Amino acid sequence: MKNLILTLSLAIIMLTGACTSPQQQNNLTTDKTIQSVEGKVTKLDKDAFLNLVFNYEVNPEKWVYEGDLPAIIDFYADWCAPCRLVAPIMDQLADEYKGKIRIYKIDTDKQKELASVFNVRNLPSILFIPMKGQPQMTMGALPKETFKQVIEEFLLTEKQ
Repeated sequence: MKNLILTLSLAIIMLTGACTSPQQQNNLTTDKTIQSVEGKVTKLDKDAFLNLVFNYEVNPEKWVYEGDLPAIIDFYADWCAPCRLVAPIMDQLADEYKGKIRIYKIDTDKQKELASVFNVRNLPSILFIPMKGQPQMTMGALPKETFKQVIEEFLLTEKQ
């Protein structure tokens, strides 16, 4: 675990391409039919987040993960260049870890409340959610190898 934290810290320091979010539009989309698809990155709005990840309206004081598999959430914006670098990595990881983890993405321009709940100030921000324990957040465009290390050492070992 110390190696994982050190690797993430070094990656964040080395990657200076994190975007700071500008004034964001007040656009919220609510699609109650959003469901996670195995092997694919799933875009979440607030309603889907509350159902699939964490209902902070019901449990404001305590983290209660609603999912059936460990998850990664990519907080992004279309205008963010480092976010565009991370997107294909997330697609690859969703396919490679099909049936083992879920990968979601949240457009912070459209889902301001969700970005605020997690105090997202820089993009991309990545939330790693194990089945047990607290989620961990990192910022910046991490390389695929680092994502795989976190998945193997933090998400999948916690599942057992």
